[in-house]
Amino acid sequence: MKLFRKLILAFALFVIISILIIFGLEAYVQKETSGLIYSEITQIPSAKTGIILGASVHADGKLSPILEDRVETAYQLYKLNKIENFLVSGDHRTDDYDEVNAIKNYLLKKGVSSEDIILDHSGFDTYDSMFRAKSVFEIEDAIVITQKFHLPRSLYIAKNLDADYKGLEASPVAYTSSETIKRREQLANFKAIWEILTNQQPTTLEKYPK
Repeated sequence: MKLFRKLILAFALFVIISILIIFGLEAYVQKETSGLIYSEITQIPSAKTGIILGASVHADGKLSPILEDRVETAYQLYKLNKIENFLVSGDHRTDDYDEVNAIKNYLLKKGVSSEDIILDHSGFDTYDSMFRAKSVFEIEDAIVITQKFHLPRSLYIAKNLDADYKGLEASPVAYTSSETIKRREQLANFKAIWEILTNQQPTTLEKYPK
């Protein structure tokens, strides 16, 4: 019985410590990037490029609500002359799944010139997108456009890769799985720290992989 109680106490202590680490890491990442994040489009300083981070698209090429909010916010920056062009960074790992061209088609329908849209077909995750933006596409002056929950990690990665980027929160919409997304983002902070500490290389360094 005493052993069982000790095991219960040990497990409870482990859970408490794990929770403290998760929330502590989240607070640290947010503190490190708070001065780089803007919620009002009129207040963010202009930059050369708007970096749109990919998210899921449907089989018919339609953007998911999260992705559409990112792209629409980026387009508003473009309309206000806050950015000159776009770097669209997403997953185009296979022929039947293509985030980047889905985003490009959305922007073209809005009247954006194709010359103002740069495609990164190998932005397979946030770290790859930030690394490739800086080191492969040589983007120096940029605004990263994504949701409020995603911006701290995105900019923390960029900052530690010596990329001087700012971030703009995509239009705030209540997504049905927002709590799940928040929990996943908290755990993803561990991955980001590990990638930075180990000087992780992206999946590919090719600019336009075949």
